[in-house]
Amino acid sequence: MPDLTERHSPVPETHHTTRDDAMAALPRDPVFVTDKLNVYYGDFHAVTDVDLSFGKNEITALIGPSGCGKSTVLRCLNRMNDLIPTARVAGTVSYHGLDIYGERVDPIEVRRRIGMVFQKPNPFPKSIYDNVAYGPRVTGMKVENMDDLVESALTGAALWDEVKDKLKQNANGLSGGQQQRLCIARAIATMPDVVLMDEPCSALDPIATLKIEELMAELRNNYTIIIVTHNMQQAARVSDRTAFFSVQQKSETGDRTGALVEYDLTTKIFESPADRRTEDYISGRFG
Repeated sequence: MPDLTERHSPVPETHHTTRDDAMAALPRDPVFVTDKLNVYYGDFHAVTDVDLSFGKNEITALIGPSGCGKSTVLRCLNRMNDLIPTARVAGTVSYHGLDIYGERVDPIEVRRRIGMVFQKPNPFPKSIYDNVAYGPRVTGMKVENMDDLVESALTGAALWDEVKDKLKQNANGLSGGQQQRLCIARAIATMPDVVLMDEPCSALDPIATLKIEELMAELRNNYTIIIVTHNMQQAARVSDRTAFFSVQQKSETGDRTGALVEYDLTTKIFESPADRRTEDYISGRFG
């Protein structure tokens, strides 16, 4: 398959509240660019003409009411929609300039470079160690020392100190928050470039949520993170940029479809949005 470019080296960063002045409205160094992205499930037009760019070593939040297509867009970024028989993607999704839907691109390799963490913690019914080692093993990664890789991934997910003495225990014995951090460790064990998170805190209590948010801020130093969230406060706290999606009616048919309304720096979206629909949503007037 074509070279999907080398994974970038860690770049020290500070939290987005100190970086806004240096950040343009659109990323100068995008990892992903979508151009006229449309997604269909059978005859249903789920998402219409989404143009977005996602910056390197940034956290981007996708927000909007249920059914607006934000999770659908997220799944397009590592071709998870390929697993839905009726799904069809039109337009372009470029990753470091390469169309990931190109004929010669292997979706398995795409998912190795672009990891994903789901809404509900989903550890495998295996040991903690085997959960983390699973990705490198099944993708055939060349690993000099698996023990070191497992420790590095668990440390990166802020979980090592809590589980280092019970690596052979079943992962299902962990708490919900620990399980989600284990899933993050599993995602970064394959050394991805990007980590996608689909409402990763929706099933967690406030304390576990805070740990995940703190972890995201740390992970942003090494990875590009794109998160779907219904939690407006979470989006405001953790993200550098925010994309607001909504549902609109197609003029020609009257059918409902998801559409991107506004995309900007998170501070701009939450303090002075350009579109009234964005302001109405984040202020709780609808959604």
